[in-house]
Amino acid sequence: MRTLAAGVAALFAVVAAPPVAQASHEPRAPREFVALQDVDPTIRQEMRYVTPHNFVGTRIAGYRQPLCILTAPAARALHRAQRTLLRQGYSLKVYDCYRPQRAVDHFVRWAKDLDDQRMKAEFYPRVDKTRLFEDGYIAEKSGHSRGSTVDLTLVKLPAKPTRPYIPGEPLAPCYAPQAERFPDNAVDTGTGFDCFDTLSHTLDPRVVGKQRAHRLLLKGALEKAGFRNLPEEWWHFTYQPEPFPDTYFDFPVSRASLSGRR
Repeated sequence: MRTLAAGVAALFAVVAAPPVAQASHEPRAPREFVALQDVDPTIRQEMRYVTPHNFVGTRIAGYRQPLCILTAPAARALHRAQRTLLRQGYSLKVYDCYRPQRAVDHFVRWAKDLDDQRMKAEFYPRVDKTRLFEDGYIAEKSGHSRGSTVDLTLVKLPAKPTRPYIPGEPLAPCYAPQAERFPDNAVDTGTGFDCFDTLSHTLDPRVVGKQRAHRLLLKGALEKAGFRNLPEEWWHFTYQPEPFPDTYFDFPVSRASLSGRR
């Protein structure tokens, strides 16, 4: 009887036990993707979309860690450009690299929410939010998701780190004089990163002097390394030829996305 009772109890325990949750399997990066810091640890990284200091005002979907991930050819090309710039007393600093499709989808949802204007005063003070798609500032696909596009700037060495952004602090226009904008240890290029304004056009004739010289120094170093600039954004460069010209990836930005690959 004792054995039978124990068997019945064990059966009820199995039936009553809650089902084991199956682990969700996030997509992984192909073998051709690498962490930039593994290729060149001297390139500075200030990954904006893992912080609330961006045009949305919150961490962007898919950014798990402040990590620059790129295709290996793009990362090696940045290393070549960095070696040239270091000899001139500058360092590259990246703001964004590979961008998962879920992050782009986050941008699209935000752009359609016309009530969310919390970061307008800094990032798009002269642009009506209803025009973000029409004017090309937001799109449903981004070259960043193909893995060979990077947003970056120059830092004059030696440089101090940039202080963290405090959500809710007063905002200044991204095209204001550098001393009035949010502090950034980068050189003055006339506007901040992700400034939705025609002043961000790389060769805008209103940008002159040192600001223009800094843009041209960045552009020249990267083009020599194999990158092509997007004329509407002085910070945006794509390595050519792209290893994945037609593929938009959605693995998260994290070390885990690069581990356990075949």
